[in-house]
Amino acid sequence: MTDKPTSALPASIEETIAMLEAHDYLAGRSLATVLFLALKLKRPLFLEGDAGVGKTEIAKVLSKALGRDLIRLQCYEGLDISSAVYEWNYPAQMLDIRLSEAEGVTDRGRLEGDLFSERHLIRRPVLQALSPSANGAPVFLIDELDRTDEAFEAFLLEILSDYQVTIPEMGTIRASEPPIVIITTNRTREVHDALKRRCLYHWVDYPSAGVELDIIHRKVPGCNDRLAREVVSYVQKLRTLDLFKNPGIAETIDWATALTELDRVALDPETIADTIGTLLKYQDDISRITGSEGRKALSDVKAELAAAG
Repeated sequence: MTDKPTSALPASIEETIAMLEAHDYLAGRSLATVLFLALKLKRPLFLEGDAGVGKTEIAKVLSKALGRDLIRLQCYEGLDISSAVYEWNYPAQMLDIRLSEAEGVTDRGRLEGDLFSERHLIRRPVLQALSPSANGAPVFLIDELDRTDEAFEAFLLEILSDYQVTIPEMGTIRASEPPIVIITTNRTREVHDALKRRCLYHWVDYPSAGVELDIIHRKVPGCNDRLAREVVSYVQKLRTLDLFKNPGIAETIDWATALTELDRVALDPETIADTIGTLLKYQDDISRITGSEGRKALSDVKAELAAAG
């Protein structure tokens, strides 16, 4: 990994807010407070919220702002130790065995020591996060924990208790400094209380209209103000309609970017129908929004913005 200059941890909640904002992440005071405390107390931060509200982005921004390596463990059903922690490079081990046989090596202890040495160890995200780094403790993102099963969750609890892992052939590897742990979940299932108790907790909600508008101005600087206001108001309206999958902040940015690339200056039903695939990802939701319900939402947005001047 490329060495990066390491920045000091923020000394206050205000510094935490400023640090995030400098990298275009607009955090409310409650989120900044729990993040500041997680850094100060060296506790994992457990973030819940709907998909697309910016949970994963917090870890990415922390990595950039602090100059730390970002190590990401993307969770999925069936995730096991060999994929998450470590495994041995079996092809290289087999090659060494063949070479040793050809050289007439008979010392079993020496052979095992060579086979189960550092050069044959493949470090997966958990072991990488516990390993020393020139940049300081890395940011360890455990993304979408709710996709794994309870057995892996129990194993992770053990890791977070002592920040160490035991490799039978090598012994125990312990972190010299605990990583900055960010755990995210979309709440597709409940995570066990035992793991949550190890962490500080925060529910990440969709941003207010004002914050989302500021995000669009930062992320899509070419988007004119009228279009940005209509996009944000329309998306905020859609989130009240109980869609199968509400559009997240990333989708709002994608939509605003697409409309800007098409040189649109305002929303209209035809434009929405042509570009709705950048905002919504399920056909049932698209059918609702390209019909009368979507036209009414647009009409309401236009009227509200006109009334607001």
